Amino acid sequence: MTVSGMELLRNGTAARAAFIAVLAATLAACGSTQAKNDTFSLSTVASVEGPSAKNRQILVPQPSALKALDSEQIVIRPSPSEIQYLAQAQWSDSLSKMVQAKLVQAFENTGRVGGVGRPGEGLAIDYQIATDIRSFEVQTSGGNTAVVEISAKLLNDRNGTVRAQKVFRATVPVNGSGSTAFVKGLDAAFAAVTADIVGWTLSSI
Repeated sequence: MTVSGMELLRNGTAARAAFIAVLAATLAACGSTQAKNDTFSLSTVASVEGPSAKNRQILVPQPSALKALDSEQIVIRPSPSEIQYLAQAQWSDSLSKMVQAKLVQAFENTGRVGGVGRPGEGLAIDYQIATDIRSFEVQTSGGNTAVVEISAKLLNDRNGTVRAQKVFRATVPVNGSGSTAFVKGLDAAFAAVTADIVGWTLSSI
């Protein structure tokens, strides 16, 4: 190999090493600038007593909700006309998907229905529980209070008629400050609403 060829080889090796070093530094910089949000889920699943409905199968579609609520952000409401989001905190999934999953789990845990599932799971459905999340927030005016309000319609899947409908609401004082206290309050309020929805459904079908 000629002297010039050796120089080209050395230069090429040096260039590759420099490129790898720059790439590694860039990736490290990108990783260091990512937001480090605390991530929370809804941990409470209600224990519910109610009439047995072993001959009924229930479908739980994903709830509807306004865009301001249905995201991974945790809603704080300083006043009736103002919405903020809890800083450096987020849900583990979109709110409507978490609510749907916990409602399914709550019905399953009763052991009192013949089957319960989400759309696409192939169940022969008798009833649908159509829900709308109206409030899922911590209200901070006059003291911190977790508020969960969900409207529910019980639909006869055989003929499309509404068997029953009701609005469920729970409020829980937030003890303490910070993300964990706020989420704990929301978790407790949601547990109360879930228990009411499941008990009402079992009594209605």
